[in-house]
Amino acid sequence: MKETVSQSFHIWTLSLLLLLLLQLQLSKSNHIIPGFCVGVYGESECGDLSSSFLSSSSSSSKLLIKGGIVVNAHHQLVADVYIENGIIVSVQPNIKVGDDVRVLDAIGKYVMPGGIDPHTHLGMEFMGTETIDDFFSGQAAALAGGTTMHIDFVIPVDGSLTAGFEVYTEKAKRSCMDYGFHMAITKWDEVVARDMEVMVKEKGINSFKFFLAYKGSLMISDELLLQGFKKCKSLGALAMVHAENGDAVAEGQRRMIDLGITGPEGHALSRPPELEGEATSRAIRLAGFVNTPLYVVHVMSIDAMEEIAKAHKSGQKVVGEPVVSGLVLDDSWLWDNDFSTAAKYVMSPPIRKRGHDKALQAALSTKILQLVGTDHCTFNSTQKALGIDDFRKIPNGVNGIEERMHLIWDTMVESGQISVTDYVRITSTECAQIFNIYPKKGAVLAGSDADIIILNPNSSFEISARSHHSRSDTNVYEGRRGKGKVEVTIAGGKVVWEHDELNVVPGSGRYIEMPPFGHLFNGIDKVDAAYMSSLHAPVQRSRTAS
Repeated sequence: MKETVSQSFHIWTLSLLLLLLLQLQLSKSNHIIPGFCVGVYGESECGDLSSSFLSSSSSSSKLLIKGGIVVNAHHQLVADVYIENGIIVSVQPNIKVGDDVRVLDAIGKYVMPGGIDPHTHLGMEFMGTETIDDFFSGQAAALAGGTTMHIDFVIPVDGSLTAGFEVYTEKAKRSCMDYGFHMAITKWDEVVARDMEVMVKEKGINSFKFFLAYKGSLMISDELLLQGFKKCKSLGALAMVHAENGDAVAEGQRRMIDLGITGPEGHALSRPPELEGEATSRAIRLAGFVNTPLYVVHVMSIDAMEEIAKAHKSGQKVVGEPVVSGLVLDDSWLWDNDFSTAAKYVMSPPIRKRGHDKALQAALSTKILQLVGTDHCTFNSTQKALGIDDFRKIPNGVNGIEERMHLIWDTMVESGQISVTDYVRITSTECAQIFNIYPKKGAVLAGSDADIIILNPNSSFEISARSHHSRSDTNVYEGRRGKGKVEVTIAGGKVVWEHDELNVVPGSGRYIEMPPFGHLFNGIDKVDAAYMSSLHAPVQRSRTAS
């Protein structure tokens, strides 16, 4: 009997050791860090084994957020928020609930809609490599930072929208939060025109992006741009542009190489603000010619911002989207003596000289610019080193999906430039309204999806590559500290971020379809009618014999 017990004990011990070794191997292979606990298809995969088992209350379908300051884009009040089965049921003071409801104390804290990032690139193949963050790691990082939905850009495969959509649908199978898609247009023919209709009417895409930069790969001509604008208008889809003059950028790159400037600083020098301003102006004027709304992504310069301001004064519907890097950084790091440090700041359009950041902040506070994205497009230091001898080969992109909510609070709210309600507007509500998913998203209202954050204005944060949840080994906001921390993130009614720990499951995210003809299309027909009546043409003329 003793021998049998001894054998059983040894077998049990060996099994435990094998399990621990497997756990260690999984942690290494998936870059899991302490405090990052991930439920993988019903199993646990954690950096800190002490936190590997979720409490039953974390997965409860009923939640009550008690006593917080509930903030929406247009008002705030002290109230409770009751959630059931992923939907907000009630927002009012002193809600009474039963014992089967998990209660979260939010007294003295802000209860807000989760952030919506309108501009990301997860799992994107670009410049001979692929972004280090996929639809799981990038979304996990987003949730840790208080963003509960993002809209990613589908890149066509050899110009095919259908093939591109299928590829990205596959990429997104590991999603752990809600997401939507924009679609890029990289060529033009009747197949593309028909596929645009399919994307809008059957696939839930209501926006198309046109690159005026990246000559030889993604860049399109003005002729194609006009055709695309016309098709967007007819479908009720929002036209988006990456606004840089690609021909002039190519010339600027040649100029830098001829001067022997091959390092990361050459990237910024080859594509100055004037080229962003010119392309922004051209896109705005062509959109005005077609009379369709326009969305300018990653506005990085005073030059581009001023073109948007002029368009607003003339009554044109143009949305300007700054990104976090342009709002809080300047280009000084591109001249760092260490290549790895300098290269991590390479993105397009470039991060600009000091002064552009403050001007963009002011434009955001006065509604010249409407909402904040990230252009999260991460490459690690090894990938960035592909351009160690030629800045043209450095993969373009920086992080931001996890840092956006904290940095905007600290930069814009703590400084007094915007109100708390404006913070909700520029990080969530405006995006939901522009892409026609409000109030399902972007609001803490009865009937809205339970995507909510609890932000403590008195807590502080610090950013570091050692503690972030991106797979990248660098962070362009390294060492940045500030006030205002997202302490709890609720996505789809589930607590996914609490006590600095993530509890997320690959495959739990949902694809959110976005219908066409959002509010930006209101009144377009009246402008068309006014234009037609202003022509006073055709003039009826009599033919006279010579």
